[in-house]
Parts: sequence; structure tokens; C-alpha cells
Amino acid sequence: MNPASALVIDGRAVSKGIIARVGEEARALIARGVKPGLAVVLVGQDPASEVYVSAKGRAAIECGFHSAQYDLSSDVSQGQLLALVERLNADPAIHGILVQLPLPKSIHSPDVLEAIAPHKDVDGFHPINVGLASIGERRRALIPCTPAGAMILIEQACAALGRNLSGQEAVVIGRSNIVGKPIAQLLLAQNCTVTTAHSRTRDLPSVARRAQILVAAVGQPEMVRGDWIAEGAIVIDVGVNRVPAEGLDAAGRPKTRLVGDVAYGEAAARAGAITPVPGGVGPMTIAMLMANTLIAACRANGIAEPKF
Repeated sequence: MNPASALVIDGRAVSKGIIARVGEEARALIARGVKPGLAVVLVGQDPASEVYVSAKGRAAIECGFHSAQYDLSSDVSQGQLLALVERLNADPAIHGILVQLPLPKSIHSPDVLEAIAPHKDVDGFHPINVGLASIGERRRALIPCTPAGAMILIEQACAALGRNLSGQEAVVIGRSNIVGKPIAQLLLAQNCTVTTAHSRTRDLPSVARRAQILVAAVGQPEMVRGDWIAEGAIVIDVGVNRVPAEGLDAAGRPKTRLVGDVAYGEAAARAGAITPVPGGVGPMTIAMLMANTLIAACRANGIAEPKF
């Protein structure tokens, strides 16, 4: 199989469809007197976080949500941040709360994330949501956005290739709480046979070559090479890494480019379907954040929630 024949999984197009559907469902809720509300808390002035938070706010407005952003200085105390979270927990106009990571080193992130009411935890990081997902109670949990979005892309790739997701052998490279572990659980819930691999896995390339579905979420630029890919495998690249590029930008600084955890050109020569970076899993994260906020609003008001 050559790069031209590998299905390129267009996360931008899929995410636009999800955003459009969320907006449609939100309008129906608003007609019933319920306006979904999302609060995003940004601590400090990390440029990447600022860009991401801004994108989340634009998406919320596009969906017709009530959107609130709280910009706090980097020297805010943990107590002050927790007090804000408690106020948002008690605010009936807010259905989803997201505290943008990373937080300053002076703040213990787990304490903050655990302070968010589980039914408003649209990032899906609260231990209660993690636990519900791990025991298969997905309809009661809020699922982390990036794994949830990646699963939609996997399901669509299987459908496009005429495959049944059930029974597929899946390998997840990476064991983070944010992506690796939850996506392994989601694949298991769809009756895949799942191997979680990591930096201590012996002969990682041979483990990867067993995969009919390979998910790379390690944060190492182009670590997964083409000869790690089984012929026809579905390759989901969750990594976003900035690496040097040739030349200088308009300000005279060295140029950079984004690459994933997979060597795209090599992998596309063997894969049946593959996500690009950028334009693959990345756009799905914000789309699923909007979906989670809509779901939280439905649950808070006893309204049947849509499925994504």
C-alpha cells in the first residue's frame, strides 16, 4: 500500500461536523430554556495555553453557549483558585468547568482538578469520571476529550475500510492519564484486544507491528517508524511536537514545524488509514469539549443527551 492509497483521516472535517451538530442541539436546548454554559480558567500567560483557551472560547460562542473566561495571574494562590472553582461549581449557568493545564508549580494540579464537581468536569479528569469510565459506565461519565475524539476517528476509519471494530487488535503506545490509559479503556469497551505499550516495553517495534489499530501518544517526535506499521493498519497519531525547520521567520527567528509521534511519510506507505499532524486528532479535542459541555447541560436538566 502506498501513501496515495492510505486513507487520510481528516480530523478538521469531522470536528466541524461535530461542532455543527452541537450547535444544532444547543439551539434546541435554548428553545427549552436551557443555555449550555462553559467556564474556562487560565492561570498565567503561557502563550500556547492562551491560544488554546481562545480557540475554546470561539468554539463555545459558535455553538451558542454561554462562555465565561477567567484570566488569573501566575501568582494567584491555590486557595484563590479553589475558591473560584467552588463558585463555578455552585453557578447554575455553568455546566462545564475547565482549568487549563499546565498550572504554575506553586499549585498542586490534582487538588484543583478534584475540586471540580464531577458532573461539570468536561475535561473528564476527575477521579470519579475516570473510575466510571474504567468500569464501563460511559453513559454516566464524562470522557476525556482527546481520547473521545480519537475513538470517533477510529470508528469512522473502520467504517470506511469495511472493518468491524470488535475483535481488532489494538496497541496504544503511551500510558498517560490524559490519553493513553483512557483510550485503551475505550478500545476495550468496543471489544478490541488491547495492549498498552510504553518506554519499558521490550522490543516495542515488534509489539507495534501486531496492531490492526495503532495509537501513538508518547510525545516523542516521529518515534514510530514506518517499519513498525503492519500493512493496512489504522494509525492514530495523538502527538503534537514542534521541531526545527529550515530558514528563519519574518522576525528572524529559526522556523519550526509541527510533527506527530509517527513518521508520517513512512507510516502512510504501509497504513490503511492514518491521521496527519496537524489536522488529525488535534481539532477533535475542542469539538469533544463542546460535546461534553452539551452533555453536561442535558444531564443537569434531566434531558436526553445526544450520542457522539
